[in-house]
Amino acid sequence: MTLTLQRNIILALLVASAAASWTVLIRQQIGMGAGMEIGSPTMGMTAPLFLAVWIVMMIAMMFPTAAPVILTFHQVQAAKRGRGGTFVSTWVFVAGYMLVWSAIGVLAFAGAAGAEMLGERMGMSTATAARIGGVLLMVAGAYQLSPLKDICLAKCRTPIGFILTSWRDGRWGAARMGIEHGAFCLGCCWLLFLALFPLGMMNVAAMAVVTLLIFAEKTLPSGDRIAKVSGVALLLYGAAVLVFPQALPTFQPAGTMMMN
Repeated sequence: MTLTLQRNIILALLVASAAASWTVLIRQQIGMGAGMEIGSPTMGMTAPLFLAVWIVMMIAMMFPTAAPVILTFHQVQAAKRGRGGTFVSTWVFVAGYMLVWSAIGVLAFAGAAGAEMLGERMGMSTATAARIGGVLLMVAGAYQLSPLKDICLAKCRTPIGFILTSWRDGRWGAARMGIEHGAFCLGCCWLLFLALFPLGMMNVAAMAVVTLLIFAEKTLPSGDRIAKVSGVALLLYGAAVLVFPQALPTFQPAGTMMMN
């Protein structure tokens, strides 16, 4: 089997997995009338269900953006096998990458559940909750303009550079490389995912925008400038939400049920 065919098969599997995950998310949003609390951070889900939905989200949103580095990893592995070296399946690298995002899903649920509990104890109004969401959007925007964002984005924008400078042999080495790249990817994108909480964790339109933004940042020649522009946009939108809480998609007027 030629390298081109192998790469095409891997790319097709990544795209198919992402497409299937988007289908699940869209159907989940359509069926949100089955008791999901739209305005709450956990949407009324239990921890296992939240984590399952989170993993589906990560496959949908991150597989397309991680495809270049995954394909580059396979290309280097195939070249090693051609020279008689030990070949490690590319999916070991993918498993390490997904391990990072799965662990973040656990932390995301803990933070969301804690925020819900605190909000209930304090008797927080919907306007106050929306303004806190506006602050989160502004924090995400500020991070887009930060030096740490630039460092992590640079690692994600140069797949061959990451592979060559972080290479480790063997299955455990491949898993560690996946974890390391997942950590850089996390450093590049984590606050964009945090912004999904005020926008709505099951807001497919918001997820699509974030996915396109991450893909543009990582792959387009002007990706670093796109990150800066998006940061300014988030700062302005967050500031607008502070003044007009109803500008947030998850805003629920006082006295209404937080149910779809």
